Amino acid sequence: MRGPITLRTPSEIASLRESGRRAAQVLQMIAPYVQPGVSTHELDERCHDFIVNELRSVPANVGYRGYEETLCTSVNEVVCHGVPSPKVVLKAGDIVNIDVAVIHEGWYGDTSRMFAVGQVSAPARRLVEAAYLAMRAGIRQVRPGATIGDVGAAIERAARQAKYEVVREYGGHGIGTIYHDVPDVLNFGRPGQGVQLEPGMVFTVEPMLNAGGRRVRELDDGWTVVTVDGSLSAQWEHMVVVTGRGFEVLTPWPDGLGGYPAIG
Repeated sequence: MRGPITLRTPSEIASLRESGRRAAQVLQMIAPYVQPGVSTHELDERCHDFIVNELRSVPANVGYRGYEETLCTSVNEVVCHGVPSPKVVLKAGDIVNIDVAVIHEGWYGDTSRMFAVGQVSAPARRLVEAAYLAMRAGIRQVRPGATIGDVGAAIERAARQAKYEVVREYGGHGIGTIYHDVPDVLNFGRPGQGVQLEPGMVFTVEPMLNAGGRRVRELDDGWTVVTVDGSLSAQWEHMVVVTGRGFEVLTPWPDGLGGYPAIG
């Protein structure tokens, strides 16, 4: 059984800020390589080398519950936990979520973002943008006295307004010196219900939106989760800490937000 939620001290938050910064650096580094003709295995190898040799950190996914890769690379209808492979070669029009976690001096940093491979269709781009806005809506609910239900309800409301389905089987989680810790941060909920947020809580917000139905299934590899109907799926993830007045994003992107609205 998982224990109580740990409220982090300022020095511990500083450590998590550093691990989060390093995870975000990985996504910045790999962005130019997300191109047609590149395999997800190549992306994985580049990120592994960068984490180990440049960041002097540990790839958190390697060895986690038997997982052997550095990244999760979820392409098109893959919802989450896509396993990098030389056989999965990106092509123009694909959308891909790259999810990375690092350990730096014992503290975890965890983040993911969507990438468009070449020119993608208007429906794919709308889905990707809607998933970002759903994450943003959830994060903006984070403040002392709010609840986990407020976060989930905001995500679900944003998804429905955009006419997409939220995946219910997977979501965000507490994080610190443990990779997946309490609290569970569901991507649906009711306002005012669930764990009340307090300063020092650290967790991820990571909505997954499907263009078709919300049903998903796990493939025989024991990791890859896909949409049952083959529709596209998109996911974004940030790590946040509850502050005295609101929130701080611990995994800000070094290259800025591009065309996406700021979280705040």
